[in-house]
This record gives sequence, C-alpha cells and structure tokens, in this order.
Amino acid sequence: MKKIAVALVALMSLTTAVKAQTPKDLIAALKVKWNTPTEPFKMIGNVYYVGTDGLASYLITSPQGHILVDTAMPEATSQIRASIEKLGFKVTDIKYLLNTHAHIDHTGGLAELKQASGARLVAGEADKSLLEGGYYPGAEEDMALAFPPVKVDRTVREGDTVSVGDVTLTARETPGHSPGCTSWAFSVKDGDATRSVLIFCSGTVALNRLGADPTYFGIVADYRKTFARAKDMKVDVLLAPHPEMYKMAEKRAKLTEGGPNPFVSPGEFNAYAATLEKAFEDALAKQTAASEKKG
Repeated sequence: MKKIAVALVALMSLTTAVKAQTPKDLIAALKVKWNTPTEPFKMIGNVYYVGTDGLASYLITSPQGHILVDTAMPEATSQIRASIEKLGFKVTDIKYLLNTHAHIDHTGGLAELKQASGARLVAGEADKSLLEGGYYPGAEEDMALAFPPVKVDRTVREGDTVSVGDVTLTARETPGHSPGCTSWAFSVKDGDATRSVLIFCSGTVALNRLGADPTYFGIVADYRKTFARAKDMKVDVLLAPHPEMYKMAEKRAKLTEGGPNPFVSPGEFNAYAATLEKAFEDALAKQTAASEKKG
C-alpha cells in the first residue's frame, strides 16, 4: 500500500522517479488504489463523498435536484452510481455534471453518467475539445490516457455560475494542470455557520511538460496565474480530485468523534497552494535545464 501511495503522489507531482515510467505503466500501477471501493458518506452540509478510495467524486444535493462533480476511472462508474443510491439519492435526479479537468481519472465515467442521468455537462471552456475528443492534451494518440468522449453542454469561465434550487457553484479558473482546469466554489451550512467550500481542480505538474516542448502553449503562464489567484482566495473547506490532497481519510475518521467538523480548516488551501507553487517552480527549473542540456 505504501508503494501505491508513493505512486499517487508521483502522478500528481511528477517526481523524478516517475520520469522513467510510461503513462501506461503508471496508470496500471495506480488503478488498484483508484478502483478500490469505499463507503460513501456525508462530509459537511449537503456535500457527500461518492468516489472511490483513491479518486474523489462529490454529490451536492438539493430538493430540486443534485450536482455531481467529477467521476473516476471508466470501470469505477458503477461504484459511483451505487454510492449515490446507497445514500438514498437517485442518479436521475442529477441535473448537472461538473468537471474539474479533462484527465481520465476524473472524466472516465462522465459519458455513462450523462446518459444514465440525463444531466447537462459543464466544464472549463479550454477543456471542451479534450472532453469531446477523449484525450490528454498533447497526447492525442496515447490510449493509456484516453477516456470515453463526452459532449459538453456548457462551458464556463471565471465567475460563471451553475445553480440547482438554492445551491450555486461558481467557476474559478485555475489553469495549468489542464488548459481549462476549473475549481468550483460554493457555500454550505455547518450548524449555525456558513462555510466557504472550494473543490480545487489541481495545481500539480503531473505528466505535463513545461520546457521547450510544453504540453500546451501558455502552460507556464497558466500555472502562475493559478498560484497568484490562490493567494487571494479565502477557503474554509478544501476538497480536491484526489482524497490525499486534503487528508480526506484522516478527517473522515475524526467525523465519528464528534466536535467541530474536521473538514473545516481555514488556511489549509493557501498553505497547500504554496507547496504546489514551489513544486511547480522546481519542476520548471529541472525541465528547462534538461531541455537546454539536450539542445
């Protein structure tokens, strides 16, 4: 299990140990953790975890219908559907499917769930072609990173909103990890308090190329735009596509102990974003140096 955890971090941060592996090798190593089932549960307010042990999917509910943010690998879609139903909700009541970014581990079930629910798919504008093509940017022919293509019904930019009943999520552009990487901000009730929640897209380098042959044009500027924006964001509850990004398992265990909700952690997002910025700058320096050496 320890090796799997290391591999998870490797995919997100692209450590030097991963560089020798192909995407196919890496995905195969990660699939065990990514496809391991876990019990769905209420996180805070009307937010429920319905993902797998290794990949997050969030159901945000309302009497008028629900919003599902992200899916997992294609073969884990049945788990997400079962988790939604186990919590007492219906897949057919999902009105919107929201995507954080167009990578296989967060888009694999979108096409199937879109058909099953009849929901509209909403995603960042710059990720539309990736979602509808079913490929990783800059790796159109790499089948290890391919996923079932899915039609995007609506694209969003900074500040656009998606609403169902009294639930409204606001799109925050946080590009870099993917061209249209979109984080989703909203509020939830926590007892008598109102908490600001952010489902952060990601800021890791992962498999992205930053040097002379970038994954896509403007990727470096996009990452820096995201890190600059993160400094001004005030977040009470950090959520993300990978559970370990916000120590989900530890916080989940504390839920049973009573007391304040452990998912409420002001400042956690800003501290996490700062570590991502440093990792990005380190990766950029290393990739640039490697490109210059080759040249």
